[in-house]
Amino acid sequence: MRNDWGGQAFAHPPGRKRLLGDLRSIDPTRPLHSMVGHARTLGEPIFEVQVFDQKFVFVAGAELAAHLCDDETFGKTLPPAVEALREFAGDGLFTAHNHETNWQLAHDLLRPAFTRAAMQRYHPIMLRTLDDLFAYWERLDGPVDVSRDMTKLTLETLARAALSRDFGSFEGTDPHPFIAAMIAALRSGQRIGSLRAAPGGSLAIRRIRKRNQTHQDYVDALVDDIIARRRAEPPSDHDLLGIMLEAEHPQTGERLGDTNIRHQILTFLVAGHETTSGALSFTLYYLSRHPELLARAQAEADAVLGPDRDAVPTFEQVARFRFLRHCLDEALRLWPTAPGFGRAPRSATVTLPTGHVMRPEDWAIVLLPAVHRDPAVWGEDAEEFDPDRFQPERARGRLPHAYKPFGTGERACIGRQFAQHESILVLARLLHRYDITGDPGYELDIVERLTIMPSGFELTLTPRTPQVAEAPPESPTTPAGVCPVGHG
Repeated sequence: MRNDWGGQAFAHPPGRKRLLGDLRSIDPTRPLHSMVGHARTLGEPIFEVQVFDQKFVFVAGAELAAHLCDDETFGKTLPPAVEALREFAGDGLFTAHNHETNWQLAHDLLRPAFTRAAMQRYHPIMLRTLDDLFAYWERLDGPVDVSRDMTKLTLETLARAALSRDFGSFEGTDPHPFIAAMIAALRSGQRIGSLRAAPGGSLAIRRIRKRNQTHQDYVDALVDDIIARRRAEPPSDHDLLGIMLEAEHPQTGERLGDTNIRHQILTFLVAGHETTSGALSFTLYYLSRHPELLARAQAEADAVLGPDRDAVPTFEQVARFRFLRHCLDEALRLWPTAPGFGRAPRSATVTLPTGHVMRPEDWAIVLLPAVHRDPAVWGEDAEEFDPDRFQPERARGRLPHAYKPFGTGERACIGRQFAQHESILVLARLLHRYDITGDPGYELDIVERLTIMPSGFELTLTPRTPQVAEAPPESPTTPAGVCPVGHG
């Protein structure tokens, strides 16, 4: 994890100190913003930030990022903060090392859980959970806290689809205790990752672990109880947990053990609901700030769903919300809710296009908010929210691997179809049913854990009467669940 790159030097923030390195150039509450700021001011495709004696190397240029997304030469590696998250989620799909056998076994066994047939089973669960959110909103007075309520929605949807479990998220305004435990784990991982190279860091890490142990014990007991209860019931493969409990590898006959099943459940609950709720919140933020785009989105929802504000889309209709899909894509371009991933050579030492030599023990973090803003790919207006960037005629010929909100290659997010389908369905129904108005004085404030989402963002929801419109014509554009820019 020392990541010294053989002593090679990269561009770095000014003002480096001998012991602290570049620590003073980092806002501890907003480290991602600090890195994006450094990428902008340094203007290099690759740069470094030194924290004590730990070198963090970031890739900010889209062309270099595309090079590192070659899955034959490079593979996933775990940066310190993700490595630290293993204390919470073990060898789950997100936190497993490439060489760990449970990753390949779990990946092979869980692929049936995200086929088209499986998605058709999840669709009515998503609809019912969204109805529960609408009923919850009807009981509230005043604006709604978007990130809080999108988090309730996505946690509940995942719990019901993956575990056949209801967490009672809509019974009050407070989040489920799992959310507090999850946030504590994410923040602990972030802090542990940054402290491992600090003088006296081991003592601080022990204190963090001790403070977090109550949260860890809570989530472990919660999930272990869910697994034990299902073990006592007749076998079933109707949900994700059932598949993990019963599936055997077709070639080897291997099964997942209960500890790894717990790790996979925690991975799906944490990574799955947190990233999706952030994506929905960012999309709603940008639509609330662009009335002309909001009107287009509502017109599309009305055209597909018709004059009844309570209408629900069929599974097949979700693919017809093409403009909404582009709005989601554009929000994830600007603020990918999983904002980076680590890459390292698989075995041999390689020379990068920048001339730097990268050994298998060296790693770099692909800094997605910078890569997604590279003007060489996205234009001089790359900071602007423009969903039409994802129209097929504009996306055609764009640099492959320039857009990676779900990761890359074999280690890309296995649940991305679930997240995309749920997100588009939610946006369509919400905008068909309500007019949304944000506080004009609100400035986007982003809370950073290992994921990101807006903080303090509220919307006033007003019941609306959909406008009857002719259904949009069918055209051979990108179907839901497939990104118009290559992911590898």
